[in-house]
Amino acid sequence: MVEAVGHTVAARGIGCVYGDTGLGKTVAVEQALHLLPARVPVWRAVVGVRPGLPQVRAALCEALGLPSGSLTHRAGPADQALAEALAEPGVLFLDDAQRLSPPVLDYLRQLWDSPGCAAALVLCGAGSERALARAAAMRSRVLTWHQVSRLDTQDVPRTLGLFHPVWEDADPADLGRADEQTARGNFRTWAKITSHVCAAWGRDPGACVDRDAIDQACARLGPYS
Repeated sequence: MVEAVGHTVAARGIGCVYGDTGLGKTVAVEQALHLLPARVPVWRAVVGVRPGLPQVRAALCEALGLPSGSLTHRAGPADQALAEALAEPGVLFLDDAQRLSPPVLDYLRQLWDSPGCAAALVLCGAGSERALARAAAMRSRVLTWHQVSRLDTQDVPRTLGLFHPVWEDADPADLGRADEQTARGNFRTWAKITSHVCAAWGRDPGACVDRDAIDQACARLGPYS
């Protein structure tokens, strides 16, 4: 992930990060962006469900620090302001890209086709690759495709140790058992387990994060974990 995002940003290209729900795509992209050189600005845009062009313009203006209130309903000035802002090196991270319709994706494509655009674009979301498949012009401009898969059980201890210090002294065998029985490689499920373990640890900071503690945390996830 770090290599894929880093190359996309360095090449000022467009990247797509995709995979099933709950596998940690957003967290992984955020970590990769965090590791970029400090001089590279990162802009994060948030879009609603099935947004129209005005909503997307407003989200982009807000992410780039532009006066969205005065630009949102003025397509020409807004597009010009966005093009000028994107002429500066940086990276726009747009999560939940599967929500974007082909016309919206084509609008993004036009912004990145603007002469002088020096910014990279990272699109992320479960199903984002299918959304891009419906927007052929945008799809053809994607430089980097990166699929996020389920965690391998052997990678769980290292990944969780990086995710939160509460796991640093946990027995890898206990983590592997919990992954096989409950989490099944789903990072979002592990984030929930982490929350419950941290809550118990906060009540008793001297407690050991052992098999019983992990089992109790997993039991709190209910029948739909």
